[in-house]
Order: sequence, then C-alpha cells, then structure tokens
Amino acid sequence: MPEDIQQQILGAILLVLRPIARALLRAGVGYREFSEIAKTAFVDTATKDYGLRGRPTNVSRVAVMTGLTRKEVRRIRNKTESQEETVVMKTTPVSQILHRWYTDKEFLTESGQPKSLRYEGDGVTFASLVRKHGGDVPPGAMRTELKRIEALQVEDDGSLRPLKRAAYNVDLHDRLIGGLAGIIYPAALNLAHNLESDDESDRWINWAATSKFVRDSDRGRIMRISSDRITEFVEAIDDMYGAYETLYDRDSRPTETRAVGVGVFYFEEDKSESDIF
Repeated sequence: MPEDIQQQILGAILLVLRPIARALLRAGVGYREFSEIAKTAFVDTATKDYGLRGRPTNVSRVAVMTGLTRKEVRRIRNKTESQEETVVMKTTPVSQILHRWYTDKEFLTESGQPKSLRYEGDGVTFASLVRKHGGDVPPGAMRTELKRIEALQVEDDGSLRPLKRAAYNVDLHDRLIGGLAGIIYPAALNLAHNLESDDESDRWINWAATSKFVRDSDRGRIMRISSDRITEFVEAIDDMYGAYETLYDRDSRPTETRAVGVGVFYFEEDKSESDIF
C-alpha cells in the first residue's frame, strides 16, 4: 500500500478513535484493556477470514498479517479458544416491552396507538404484555422500572399508559454499551460490507446530510428539528419491523432468520479535533 494512502487511512482511524477514547475513559476503560481487545479482534479476524481450504490461518501467517509476534498470537488464540467466542448483546426487557407496546397489534388501538392497559386481570393487560414479551421479569418490577425512567404514566383510573417507545434514561455504562453495540457496530458492519462488495447493487445504503454553514444561534433549533424528523422516521421503520415480526406466531417462526436494521445519525463536528467537512 502506498505510504500516503496508508497515512490517510490511519488518520481517519485516529479521527474515529478520539471520541471513542473519550467515551471509554469516561467509563473507566483505559488503553491496556482497549489494546488487549484490539489485538484479539485482529487475531480472531485474521484467523477466521484468511485461512486456506476452510481451515484457520496458521500462527505464522497471522503474525505476519497483524504485526504481532507468534508468541502473542498463540497467547491470544489460546485465550479466545478457552472462552465462549460468540458475543451476545441482548435487548433489555425494558426496551423490548416498550417496543412491543408500540408495535404488537394486540396492544394497539384501531388507530395504531398503544393502548392504556389495566395492570392485571382478564384480557389484554400490562401483566399479559410483560408475560408475552418480558421474559421472566415480574410485571410489578417492570412497572416500577418504567415509572423510574419516566416511560410510564399511571392514569386516574389506575390504567397504565406509555410515554415513550425507547428507554433513554439509562446510566453511563449502559449508554456506552448500547452506543457501541447499537450504533458503532452496525456502522462498522456497513463499512466492512461495502468495502468487500464489488457489485454496486449489493452495497448497503449509507447516507449522511451535513452542512458546514450553520450559525451557532441556529444550532439548537436545527438539532430539535433534526431530532423530530429522525424520531418520526425511526418510529415508522420500527412499526414496519414490528409488522413483519407478527407475520408468524412465536412458535412457528422460520429457523433461518437474521437481524436487520437502519441507523440514522445526527452529529456535530468538533473543530478542536477535525475540520473534514
């Protein structure tokens, strides 16, 4: 690779890593922990993606590709093989309940709005919603948590009404994990897929709308309008996904399924770190 191209790529990586480093440091994760995870990612990918005839890449080739010593490659591979390799990021029960309350037809009005639900009893209730979509979480605990994060309102007649369809009020570490897994990771998947695809029709759409001429006095208004438009769009997509999820009963869903999604991003450039727009 020409040196100037490599420097441009490394500069772009530095640009991406700066805000990630800021977030990690705020959450108490330092370079040593990050370095170990980064080594693992490189060794694991080189091992699985570049083997010959379906076999894992040998230690020497992994060392050449990654720049690590063979001893270090062996150490990381041994550590990886001794643990569960698949990382599972599960949707929290709170997020799942709010999502289903807004998308499951059983809990919607004829106009498509989430119903106000009695806590328990016969028929469609909050307890039945939690039993259907909340795993083993008790309805009482779910109601308490939704009230704590101000996602639930208790009406005068005692019925429960959702106030929002996403659990925003979570602590720092949950926000970091959710952001890395739910935003950075899908964006990285998009990038990797588009780099590997030679067929333009197979490339995943990736759009960003930006402006470099927004006055500081207009920034707050622009952000509110952007947030409103993005929320409307994402809720429409969420409704569509919810409709597809209800095409099959829970016990008769196809075994061959995969997660799909759409990410919409709002950002503000940090002039102290970059001036790329």
